[in-house]
Amino acid sequence: MTGSLGPLRIVPMTQAEAEEIAAWRYDPPYDFYDADADHRDLAELLDWALRGDRYFSARSDAGELVGYFGFACQDRVVGVGLGLRPDLTGCGLGASFLEEGLAFAQARFRPRRFTLSVATFNRRAITVYERAGFVVTRSFEHETNGGAFPFVEMERPA
Repeated sequence: MTGSLGPLRIVPMTQAEAEEIAAWRYDPPYDFYDADADHRDLAELLDWALRGDRYFSARSDAGELVGYFGFACQDRVVGVGLGLRPDLTGCGLGASFLEEGLAFAQARFRPRRFTLSVATFNRRAITVYERAGFVVTRSFEHETNGGAFPFVEMERPA
């Protein structure tokens, strides 16, 4: 089953939105992505000086906060980070959420390509990314959440 959140309004993240996102709790094993699972990730989310202008909130037509995006642009390559609100995960909304974020980033940054990284256990997300045209370009260990975990980097043309 696939679905859509409808057109999203993607805007620079406010402090209140960052605090709301920091309180989101995912069911295991996706609790790996809880903002407070890694103190550095939490600090970046909550501190405007660290968050800078890279974080964006995604709101539905009804005004509900449904997710967020983080974009890091360098040499016309945009690194994409994203999170969907926990109660919306596993409902077939990931593909449309991702595509809306990529369309926003394309219009804002005009990149040549997109990259993203994902923990290898997260087959659900990897499947969404592959269906969106991303391919694995490398595997690596990433230090986060108090340990080193296997991740893959994926990319696709913009």
